Amino acid sequence: MFTTTFLQRRATDTAVPDNLFAAIEDLKQKLNAVILAHYYQNPDIQDIADCIGDSLELSRKAATTDADVIVFAGVHFMAETAKILNPEKQVLLPDIDAGCSLADSCPPDAFAEFKAAHPNHLVISYINCSAAIKAMSDIICTSSNAVKIVNQIPPDQPIIFGPDRNLGRYVMEQTGREMVLWQGSCIVHETFSEKKIVELTIAHPDAEVIAHPECEPPVLRHANYIGSTSALLKYTSQSPREKFIVATEPGIIHQMQKLAGHKQFIPAPPLNNCACNECPFMRLNTLEKLYLCMRDRTPEITISEDMRSAAERPIQKMLAMSI
Repeated sequence: MFTTTFLQRRATDTAVPDNLFAAIEDLKQKLNAVILAHYYQNPDIQDIADCIGDSLELSRKAATTDADVIVFAGVHFMAETAKILNPEKQVLLPDIDAGCSLADSCPPDAFAEFKAAHPNHLVISYINCSAAIKAMSDIICTSSNAVKIVNQIPPDQPIIFGPDRNLGRYVMEQTGREMVLWQGSCIVHETFSEKKIVELTIAHPDAEVIAHPECEPPVLRHANYIGSTSALLKYTSQSPREKFIVATEPGIIHQMQKLAGHKQFIPAPPLNNCACNECPFMRLNTLEKLYLCMRDRTPEITISEDMRSAAERPIQKMLAMSI
């Protein structure tokens, strides 16, 4: 369920020019637009974006951009965050159906009951949640800063952490803090097969396993390095190792190869013989849809001012605690 309103006008002309890169650059100039793209987007979208990053990096960029139009090549909670931080700007999302399984695993009504059942708890919510959940939270975090933020909370303050149970467990291990966890998860990061990763490490004994903390504990146990998307990228570019088994959405491998083209990056396999390690929501965005959303200025995200202002407070708290 989307808590945001998506304004979508029916386009009568869906034709696209032959040179999409040039056409998008032209629209960027005309609209004074900025294109923000997550690392999990298709390579061509990454290549045309003005800023590529993980959720924390893109939140910072959204908070400081002087563009009039923000085109968010990502999923709906990311575009929502941009709108929360920029109420006066137009925020566009290339595909209206680019949702998030993790955000959808935390319905606002159910989370409100969960919060009410744990009075006096501070609510720290992973940024991969809807605007409605952000509005019920005290602090937002990302996988990049979750440990840092939890370490700043007084030891006697009880904490609710949601919606990702795997990231929550990882943060508990790193900080030694007990937290009450909402039992949400990401369909992509839960699909990696421990058995197949072990088989890969046997076949490639010189490879390091690197993993995102949204992965299940059995996968994380095999990881030589655990970190956010941007941390994994930095690690592979700086590590002396030449081969990596990458347990996160494989879109990041495009940037890894650009920074260290001489190294080998092996996508961690899913449980079945499928493309389940690719986020089906992220991959809904295409270069053609990016062009059309800029040309027609739709789908557009709007959020009620009451919800927007309530959701902005915990995001600003996160940004202040992440310096």
